[in-house]
Amino acid sequence: MAKVSVYLNFNGQAEEAFEFYKEVFQTEYLDPIARFADVPEEEHLPELSEDDKNLVMHVSLPITGGFVLMGCDAPASMGMQAAVGNNIHLNLQPDSRDEADRLFNALAEGGTITMPQADMFWGAYYGSLTDKYGIHWMINCHC
Repeated sequence: MAKVSVYLNFNGQAEEAFEFYKEVFQTEYLDPIARFADVPEEEHLPELSEDDKNLVMHVSLPITGGFVLMGCDAPASMGMQAAVGNNIHLNLQPDSRDEADRLFNALAEGGTITMPQADMFWGAYYGSLTDKYGIHWMINCHC
């Protein structure tokens, strides 16, 4: 079933923030916290410091009304910097690649593609972009 969630980006405080949200909403993570150390090594990725390897690559927490809050850290060593305006993404999880492509291409029209859609190591077909209005989107299809 297709889903929508909000994805929050932090500058090294993701785990602290999600521990706070976990306490506030009195829920548990859907999966163990994934760390940047879990990312398979690839030639085009920069080598990470030990501190960066311990940062949060992905976390999912159900909060209320069936809504799932997701997040990660944005390491400067990987060319990322979370700031007001780019620290929140709408995460779309369509049911098919065709729908993922349709949404991605429509939202990218007049905008900027951050990461072209491709098959990812976590088993999803993923891409990210900023639309022509400055809204950040992630398309993450487990199809």
